[in-house]
Amino acid sequence: MQSLVDLLQDITQQFVAQSWLEAMAVILAIAYVWLAARENIWCWPCALISTAIYTWLFWEVSLVFHTLLNGYYLIMAVYGWQQWKKQESEHIPIQSWSMRKHLIRLVILTSIAFSMTAFAGMWLDSEYLYLDAFITVFSVYTTLMVAHKVLENWLYWIIINSFACYLYFAKEMYLTGVLFIFYVLFAIYGYVNWRQQLLGKRYASSASA
Repeated sequence: MQSLVDLLQDITQQFVAQSWLEAMAVILAIAYVWLAARENIWCWPCALISTAIYTWLFWEVSLVFHTLLNGYYLIMAVYGWQQWKKQESEHIPIQSWSMRKHLIRLVILTSIAFSMTAFAGMWLDSEYLYLDAFITVFSVYTTLMVAHKVLENWLYWIIINSFACYLYFAKEMYLTGVLFIFYVLFAIYGYVNWRQQLLGKRYASSASA
């Protein structure tokens, strides 16, 4: 195990030695989640460029599922941009799903992740294959929730990004690991901000009824 001092030194060295591509990906990734938390449509162009870069970076470190995930993010960046533009014109608000709806989807997503791991395990030998698969499956679904402005997406991201942070540190991708610490914090902010807006709109609707 690395000491805290050694870990901080490694992170500092990565900041110094990082490529301009990774630096750009990190900056745009932070911009994406910050803008998404504030319901700003420009989060999607930031996501488009950042994920294009990360698709290449994850391929370089042999995180197969994460490479495929970022390819999916490219498509979702375009889809999310279109959805939010449509929602802006039609004034579609933030929505909240029932616990039953979430539980059904959790069971389905977990089953898919186990199936993917069992299938991929026949060809791939990776220490973190299970974690890679689970993060990927749940990220795919949660990104769709963001595009449709489902409040609970932020709760999903808090859990997903926490596990992702552990994975990146384990893979010695310290810069990206630090990024995902910020992702967790932004997800908490996003949930609080969206929830306040949802409750405010519900209060306004009940007061005007």
